[in-house]
Amino acid sequence: MAIKKTELYTSLWASCDELRGSMDASQYKDYVLTLLFVKYVSDTYGRDDNSIIEVPQGGSFDDLVSLKNDPNIGEKINIAIKALGEANDLKGVIDIADFNDEDKLGKGKAMVDRLTKLVAIFEGLDLRLNRADGDDLLGDAYEYLMRHFATESGKSKGQFYTPAEVSRILAKVVGVTKDTDQSETVYDPTCGSGSLMLKVGDEAPRGMSLYGQEKDNSTAALAKMNMILHGKQSATAEIWQDDTISDPHWKNSDGSLKAFDYAVANPPFSVKSWSSGITPEEDEFKRFEYGIPPEKNGDYAFLLHILKSLKSTGKGAVILPHGVLFRGNAEANIRRNLVRQGFIKGIIGLPANLFYGTGIPACILVIDKEAAGEKNPIFMIDASKGFIKDGNKNRLREQDLHKIVDVFTKRIPLEGYSRLVPFAQIEENEFNLNLPRYIDSTDPEDIHDLTAHMNGGIPIVDIDALQDYWEVFPTLRQTMFEASAREGYRKARIAPEDIRQTILEHEEFSVFRAKAMQPFEAWVEAHKERLDKLQKGIRPKQVIAELSEDLLSRYASVPLMNRYDVYQILMDYWAATMQDDVFMIAQDGWAAGNAVRQLIPKKDKNGKNTYSEAHDFEFNKVRYVSDLIPPSLVVAKFFAKEQTYIDKLQAEFDRLTQEIESYVEEHSGEEGLIDDAVNDKGTVSQKSLKDAKAASQDRDEITALDHAIGLLKNQSAAKKAVKASQDKLDQEVFVRIPKLSEAEIKALVIENKWSATLRGSVENEIERVTQFLANRVRELEERYAEPLPVLSTRVEDLSGKVEAHLKVMGVSW
Repeated sequence: MAIKKTELYTSLWASCDELRGSMDASQYKDYVLTLLFVKYVSDTYGRDDNSIIEVPQGGSFDDLVSLKNDPNIGEKINIAIKALGEANDLKGVIDIADFNDEDKLGKGKAMVDRLTKLVAIFEGLDLRLNRADGDDLLGDAYEYLMRHFATESGKSKGQFYTPAEVSRILAKVVGVTKDTDQSETVYDPTCGSGSLMLKVGDEAPRGMSLYGQEKDNSTAALAKMNMILHGKQSATAEIWQDDTISDPHWKNSDGSLKAFDYAVANPPFSVKSWSSGITPEEDEFKRFEYGIPPEKNGDYAFLLHILKSLKSTGKGAVILPHGVLFRGNAEANIRRNLVRQGFIKGIIGLPANLFYGTGIPACILVIDKEAAGEKNPIFMIDASKGFIKDGNKNRLREQDLHKIVDVFTKRIPLEGYSRLVPFAQIEENEFNLNLPRYIDSTDPEDIHDLTAHMNGGIPIVDIDALQDYWEVFPTLRQTMFEASAREGYRKARIAPEDIRQTILEHEEFSVFRAKAMQPFEAWVEAHKERLDKLQKGIRPKQVIAELSEDLLSRYASVPLMNRYDVYQILMDYWAATMQDDVFMIAQDGWAAGNAVRQLIPKKDKNGKNTYSEAHDFEFNKVRYVSDLIPPSLVVAKFFAKEQTYIDKLQAEFDRLTQEIESYVEEHSGEEGLIDDAVNDKGTVSQKSLKDAKAASQDRDEITALDHAIGLLKNQSAAKKAVKASQDKLDQEVFVRIPKLSEAEIKALVIENKWSATLRGSVENEIERVTQFLANRVRELEERYAEPLPVLSTRVEDLSGKVEAHLKVMGVSW
C-alpha cells in the first residue's frame, strides 16, 4: 500500500531529529536530502537496467542498510555515495555531506548509533509506489523539508529557499501558460535550491528548458538533486555554480549574454559586495546602461542583469525588497529610466515576514519587454494584508495566492487592493513607486458620534454602512431598529444578548442560508460521477485543481460570501485529509478502503505508548488504523444500533461516576462519614473504602461506606459493560472493513466523509458571515446604550452609596 504524503513527511522529519542539536539546520539538510536522494533513485531506478540513473553495485541504499551498526559506517557510507555519484556524473552534487565527520556526527559509538538510526528511518519507506502519474511526491517531500530547514536555519542561512506559495505566484504572473512551447526557456540567475524554476516549469505542460546559476556550491548541489527528484534529470546539466554578476555562465558563442524567454529570481536582498570582480562602468555585457546601482546595495544589479538576459519578447518576475520602489539617488535614477522605457508591467506588494532570510516586506516586479513602451501604466497590487500566521513567520494561504493571480492576470481594480496607475501619476510622484502613494489599503476608521454619546441613539450612518447586509435581509433592519425622536438616529429593538439568535431565527436568514448552500450542493452533484470514477493512475493535483476552480467560480456572485474563503475551506481540507485519500486511490484504487494496518505505538516522554492516527481503534489489544475510511463512518452506516446501545451504557457509567463524585463530596471533609477513605485527590477506591470500613466502629459510618462501595461496584460493572461492548463493536468493524464492497467504500468516502465534512464547513462559513453583522450591531447598541448624562448620574449615585457605606464603617473625610 502506498505511503501517505503526511506519513512520508513525518518520517522524513523524524530523520532530522537524529541530527538536530549536533549541527545547524543549514548543514544537516545536506545529510537528510542526500539519503532521501539515494533511497529514491535506488527504489525507482535500481531495478531497471535501462533507466537514466545507474545504481551501481555498492552504491545503492541496500548497501547502506548493510552498514547498520558497522564500526566504520560513516566512512563506508561516503564510499557508497561516491560510487553512485561517479556512475551518474553527480560527483560534487550528492557527496557534499561528509558522513564520517566526527565534529558533526559524534565519535565512535555515538556516530554509529546516529547513522544507524538515520538509515533505519529511510529503510522503512518504500518509495517505489509513490509516483502517481503527474505528481512528484518526492519532489513535494523535498519542498517540505526545504521549508522546514529554512525555518530552522534563521536569517543568515534561509536564502536557499523561496516559499512555495511565492514561487507559484511568480510562475503564474510571469506569462508561462499551458500553451507555452516546449522550445521556450526559463532562467533563474540566483536559483538557490531550484524550487522557483521548477514551479515555472510546472506551468508548461508541454515542458520547457530550465537554466539556473547559483553562487553557493552546496546549494547548487541541492538544486541538481531537486531536478532529479522532480523528474527533470536533463536540467541538472543546466545549473551552474558561480557568481552571476561577476561571472555569468550562460552566454552565446560570441560571448554575449544568452537571452531567455522568461526569467524569475529571488536574489539575496541588498547585497553589499555585488560589484566584486567587475567594474560596472566597463561591464562587457552592458547590463548597467540604465544606471549603476549603489556600491553597497545590489538589488538593482540583479534586476538589470535579468533585464539584459531576456529576449526582446521576454518576460520576468523578480522578488525584491520594498526599498527598490522608493529609495533615492542612484536607485531613483535607474527606476526613472525603467519606468520611462515601460519595462515594468506590474508591482505586487507582499506581506512582511514571508521570507526566511529576512523579515522585511518584499515585492514582485513583473517585467515585460515585449509590451514595453513609453508612458506605459503600471498595474499595482497591495497584498500586504492577506496572510496567516505560521509559527514565527507569515504565510500566504491558497486564497491569498489565487486572489493575487486572478487580480493581476485579469487586471481587476479593487478598492484598497489594486489599480492600474497611469504614467502621468507616477511622473507626478517623481517616479516613486511606493504602493501607499497609489493604493490606500488602510482600514476605515471607526468614528464615534459624540452627539450620540451625549444624547443616545444609534447613528443612521453606522447602520447604512451595513448596506450589503440589508440588501440580503431587507426586513431585518426594521426588526433590529426603530425610529428615534432625533433625526439621523435610531433606537435598538433587540437586547444585545438576543441579537445573534434573532438573526439566525429570522426568515430571511433561512432563505439566505439555503441560497448560499445551493452552489455547494450543485458542485457536489456536478462532481459526484467524476469522483465515483476515480481510479488507479489518476493525477491528484489535476483533480483538486479542477474541483477547486469550479467551486470558486460557483461562489463568484453569492452575496455576502467571499468566494476565496469558500475556496480556502476546500484547500484546507485537501491539505489535511483529502489529499492523502486521493493519492491512496491513485496508487491502490478503491481497494485502499479495505485496508486495515497495524499501528505501531510510539513512546512518549513518560515511556507510555501513544498513537497519533485519527482513525485508530483497538482489536485483541492491538491498535489498527483504517487510512481511507474512519471506523466511525462504518459504525454510523452499519452498526448504528450497537453504537446506540454503547452510548446508553456510557451514559449510565457517566451517571454513576457523577453520583459517586457527589456522594464523596457530600460525605467527606470535617466529620465526614467516609473521610478516612478519601485520598489527597478527593477520590476513593473500593480498597480504601473497605479498609476504612474494617477500621470503623461507627454504625452510620459503616453504612455510608457500604453505600459508597456499592456505587463503586456498580460503576466498575458499568465500565466493564462499556468496554466489552466497545471491544465487540471494534471487532465487528475490523472484520467488516476488509469486506466492504467498492460501492460501499465510494459511498462512505465521497458522501459520508468528503462531502459531509465540506458541507459542515461551508455551513459554518455562512454562519460566520452573519456573525459579523451580529457583532457589529451589538457593538453599536452597547456603544450608545447609555448617554453621558445617564452615566454621570449613575456615577454620582454610586459615589454617594460608597460614601454612605464608608461612613457606616467609620471612615469619612
